[in-house]
Amino acid sequence: MSNSPAPAPRGRLVSDLLVETLVNWGVQAFFGMVGHSNLALADAVRKEVAAGRARFVAIRHEGAASFAASAYGKLTGRLSACLTIAGPGATNLLTGLWDAHMDRSPVLALTGQVETQVLGPGAFQEVDLQAAFGRVAKWSQPVLSDSKHAELANLACKSALVNRGVSHLIIPDEVQKLPCPDEASAGRPAGRIPGQRIAPPSESVAQAVALLRKSRRPAIIVGHGARFEMAAVLELAELLACPVLTTFKGKGLIPDTHPLACGVLGRSGTAVAGALLKDADCLLAFGVSFSAHTGIKPDKPIIQVDLDPMTLGKFHAVEVPVWGEIGVTAGLMKDALDARVEAEDQRPAIGARQKAWRSEKERRRARPSRGGISSAVIFDALSRLVPEDAVITVDVGDNAYSFGRYFECARQAVLLSGYLGSIGFALPAALGAWVATREENSHFRDRKVVAVCGDGGFAQYMAELTTAVQLGTNITTVLLNNSQLGKITKEQRSGQWEIWQTALHNPDFARFASLCGALGIRVEAGSELETALARALAHNGASLVEIMSDPEQT
Repeated sequence: MSNSPAPAPRGRLVSDLLVETLVNWGVQAFFGMVGHSNLALADAVRKEVAAGRARFVAIRHEGAASFAASAYGKLTGRLSACLTIAGPGATNLLTGLWDAHMDRSPVLALTGQVETQVLGPGAFQEVDLQAAFGRVAKWSQPVLSDSKHAELANLACKSALVNRGVSHLIIPDEVQKLPCPDEASAGRPAGRIPGQRIAPPSESVAQAVALLRKSRRPAIIVGHGARFEMAAVLELAELLACPVLTTFKGKGLIPDTHPLACGVLGRSGTAVAGALLKDADCLLAFGVSFSAHTGIKPDKPIIQVDLDPMTLGKFHAVEVPVWGEIGVTAGLMKDALDARVEAEDQRPAIGARQKAWRSEKERRRARPSRGGISSAVIFDALSRLVPEDAVITVDVGDNAYSFGRYFECARQAVLLSGYLGSIGFALPAALGAWVATREENSHFRDRKVVAVCGDGGFAQYMAELTTAVQLGTNITTVLLNNSQLGKITKEQRSGQWEIWQTALHNPDFARFASLCGALGIRVEAGSELETALARALAHNGASLVEIMSDPEQT
């Protein structure tokens, strides 16, 4: 312990004004690292934490801070902040911020900067941060000595929430320490953001309903953009008695046990979803952005609904683009149809295909293992053992494809790096999700958080396991270890390339977890799997289950 005397009480600074404004806008979570060019800003955050109005998560790598903030926004729709120093601390944020930008997650980046008097000639850790963040941030501004400090913070928060993306405040060291004018009051969101439950134009609804009335086999596709409005979407689906397919980012938005649920589309999906997509004569897409990964082609009429007009017809023209809030629009369509639906009842066909797929999964689970435990076995066990209301963060690679294919969701919320597809996402994202589960009045209060990753992804941010332990989390990491970058190995093989530089030299990850202070369990045989997973999921603390997995049976 330090024997240094306690610092003398200080007056209110510009940093205090900025952070008070952020907290007024609902920023409760700050992720980052304290350093020499953000000390005053960090102390302002410390005051809010001490007052019980915020939480600070001290990470080991700034990239983990931005991934955690991105995941927090994806899960809750609310704004959080990541805090770094100038130079390398700020640039380390960029990958996670691109994840937030591409998946439309609200995040505020707070970066220190060298003193303004030495900007330009190339001072120590001087980086042109406005240029560096220029494409990833929808709003980026330096905070100067004579700026309207609270107003800049207001605008940063508003942009992140309204534009559903990244805002960035660059705060030079000497500006952070300026005394706050006595008359300055912190900003607030009141009167700044309108309600967003926007109804679509009546003619768009009429066109969509007319197309649905003509359809015999409509299908609904839901993406991540529909995550807060699924009740209205499911009511419409039940009226139409039609299949509900999801993008990978939308996995978990409908329970796999629902009679209309058909699973995930695309390369990480199931034959059930692919077959019903092919059979459909009209597609109704809610919160879907039509990436190539889903396999949705413009070869049949499409009704696309989204709150963002730029998303409508983004990659190709659609029959009926509908600009409106998803829940409101689904309700208007249901009311307009008014039970006068002549489409086929597709529930028997869905049930038959699901039964056949579950039989196929059972056959795959029964296959003899040639070198580790198969994904069908691993995710069958996880489907039965993970709590129904858990939050699951999923990394990139074979583990993600297998999760999309085999894991059967109940009410779990699933988070992944969607459009960016960044390896290393799962563990930092789990930290962001865990913070959301600790907040008062949170919809996700006290839910279990599970990170699913491969050995390649986990190793990128494995030091954050110490963060999970230090915070006192009960995050369970499920690590599939096949000693290779399995997905890339398969791509090399299918492209008739030499298998090169995809083999991994790994430590004993379970032992590493134990050294970090977590519960670490290594599973080498299928007979050990359920006991190990159950023990880890029930553990009162951070845990990791390292599963030696079969690289071929994915």
